[in-house]
Amino acid sequence: MDEQDKLQGRPNDDTYDRPRVVVRFREGVRLDERGDLGEQIDRSNLGSWRKLLGQFPGLRVRPVFTLVRGNQLEELIRRAVQMDRTYKPADFGTFFYIDAPSDTDLVALARTLMRWNSVQTAYVDRAGPPPVNPSDDPQRVNQGYLDPAPDGIDAEYAWTMPGGDGAGQRLVDLETGWTLDHEDLVAHGATLLHGSIYDPYRSHGTSVLGTICAVDNTIGCVGIVPALDAVNVVSFHGSSRPNAIFAAIAHQNFGEVLLLEAQVYLNGTTLLGPIEAYDAEYEAIRLATALGIVVIEAGGNGTNNGSTPPLNMDTYTTLSGQAILNRDEANPEFRDSGAIMVTAASAAAPHTRRPYAPHGRRIDCYAWGQGITTLESVPGSLTNGYTASFSGTSGASAIIAGAALSVQGGVAAQVPPQPRFSPRQLRAILSDPATGTLPSPTEATQIRVMPNLRRIFDEVLHVAPDIYIRDFVGDTGEPHGGAISASPDVFLRPTLAADPQAEFGAGSTLADSAALGWTAEAGQDNYIYVRVKNRGGAAATSVVATVYWAPVATLVTADLWTLVGSTTLPSVPAGDVLTVSSAIVWPQAAIPGPGHYCFVALIGNAADPAPAPAEFLVWENFTTFVRANNNVTWRNFNVEDNAPDAHDPSTPDFKALEFIAPGAPDRGREMALEVVGRLPPGAGALLEMPLVFFRMLQARQLAADAIIDQERGVARIAVNPNRRTNFGYVLFPAKSRMAFRLLIRIPEEKRDQTYQVFVRQVWQQQEVGRVTWQLQPGRAQR
Repeated sequence: MDEQDKLQGRPNDDTYDRPRVVVRFREGVRLDERGDLGEQIDRSNLGSWRKLLGQFPGLRVRPVFTLVRGNQLEELIRRAVQMDRTYKPADFGTFFYIDAPSDTDLVALARTLMRWNSVQTAYVDRAGPPPVNPSDDPQRVNQGYLDPAPDGIDAEYAWTMPGGDGAGQRLVDLETGWTLDHEDLVAHGATLLHGSIYDPYRSHGTSVLGTICAVDNTIGCVGIVPALDAVNVVSFHGSSRPNAIFAAIAHQNFGEVLLLEAQVYLNGTTLLGPIEAYDAEYEAIRLATALGIVVIEAGGNGTNNGSTPPLNMDTYTTLSGQAILNRDEANPEFRDSGAIMVTAASAAAPHTRRPYAPHGRRIDCYAWGQGITTLESVPGSLTNGYTASFSGTSGASAIIAGAALSVQGGVAAQVPPQPRFSPRQLRAILSDPATGTLPSPTEATQIRVMPNLRRIFDEVLHVAPDIYIRDFVGDTGEPHGGAISASPDVFLRPTLAADPQAEFGAGSTLADSAALGWTAEAGQDNYIYVRVKNRGGAAATSVVATVYWAPVATLVTADLWTLVGSTTLPSVPAGDVLTVSSAIVWPQAAIPGPGHYCFVALIGNAADPAPAPAEFLVWENFTTFVRANNNVTWRNFNVEDNAPDAHDPSTPDFKALEFIAPGAPDRGREMALEVVGRLPPGAGALLEMPLVFFRMLQARQLAADAIIDQERGVARIAVNPNRRTNFGYVLFPAKSRMAFRLLIRIPEEKRDQTYQVFVRQVWQQQEVGRVTWQLQPGRAQR
């Protein structure tokens, strides 16, 4: 047998897909697919291909992603970045398959490739069979997964609600075989969009679709969502899983569901796990979720026989030692594809994990993994078969996909119509213990919850809350172009309020006050309150408000934040009722000193989670979150006397307003400072800056006449007291902390009025932060 015959050899007994290695070169590496890829690797000094062939004869290179390329791929990525600001596009052109003869040690090949400097990672790609567990005993429970909780997901209740039967929703199922003309499916008119049907696995796909959407036609079964608008399939037989995912993406829109009925062998072993454990599949899935496509992913069936321990996602590591599936906040190696990860549990309640099924914090939902009554097929013939023994994470994932489609149908059917949930929102809803069925108290592993559609429809869809915290007085919770640092809804008080709701809440004289508190008192505990509104249709429960302090700065990135604490608002009523939290105590020992501070507040609950502080360290997230995400705000609004600071001999006639102008947390960026005054005639204003900043302005020919104070290392430049003064773009080094003072002089005869002035920081013509001062008569009240 020659090498080409070996490459085209028969598949192993337990897999139809020939094992191979995937190599992911570092970003920017390009190979011309029209030429000999091996020779190009040598010529480009990416590694020694000839030496590799000497060690592993018969290798052949080919690209992984071949279906969507060029402008079409660029357009998908552009849309993904626009829709999901946390999405970091992959360089899909750096993925290549290394096909090898059947006797090749693929693990050794992958480890060898990982030693090349040009390679980001390499791994063994070996497809497993469909994630069904054939060793389960048949249980004729007659579609009990449709029953009310705790037994099932209560699809029967969802059918009584508009859209709960999946009306108007669309599904794409990814696997390799189906009998699409089965009597309980044919009415859907399902189409094979990509790949070819693999006869041995027709029954598997037929059972999956039957569980989800068998039509309500008085015969056979009925699926969880029998009224789907469209059911289509993509096959990776004769193709690849990454290209099949791309084929699905090309046919799907925001809020539609993609079910991944596949599993892979991990690290060249017999341990089966989710396909996102492979880099190429992970990046394809992440693109899908960034585009708003809801991805349901089977967690895999462990060893498929229960003879060895199943996959523990918390302890699994790749060949390079990375814990990519461990969803631990302290684990920097975890990567979140955005997919809803599913495991399998017993049919009987209280539910326990099936012996073969995966577990760990990465699991979002469980569902029945045994005794599932659904459709069955025999390759090429049977179109009216049924079974009572479908099982495995295949069956569980089909049930969760049905639940997802039911929820999306319910939200789309609301009056007035509401947009479907994003992948992150829907994952939070389906995995919420407050609206799901917990596993048995005896279950020692982490498998999260099984969704309860009755509670989701009653408590989420019918009473869908939409909580928000205002960025400025007049903010309605919509994305906006207004102020981003003048929130009236996070404020500090030196004493506890006897009745915060009566004093600061709806109907109070202070409901729209932006000047409730700003200065920390020395020598005592201080108290921070948060106000929340709900523009949704019903009360939001268990809303957690978390507050951080930061120094007064024009750019308040997360690396400046220090946690103060959290409090829970038990209920925030619907109807935009301003609701006040209980006090968050800022202990005396934790306060750096008396004076002004910036406060950042994050709000959220299980159905509408708050963004994590770490997300703000990504610059693209930071520049959009405060305006586009109504669950976060900051307060950089300070109230001061408008009289001069008598205690500062260097500026005896001026009020000194201190702040810092930081750089971005990741790298240096060109930004501009802009001072905007609203001061009376006869007023004066100076911006005092460190000499290093002044020298940068001089280098750009942006510095006007200045007063230089060499002893203090500062320069002062006059600014227009009642107009805008822009100092132009200069490089702010990463994590720099330049100290400034805005010096204001109000004529004595004008000090009976209140004035405002602010300094803002601008990046690419977009305001990314500001500090506002309100200058008022007399001693500013606290």
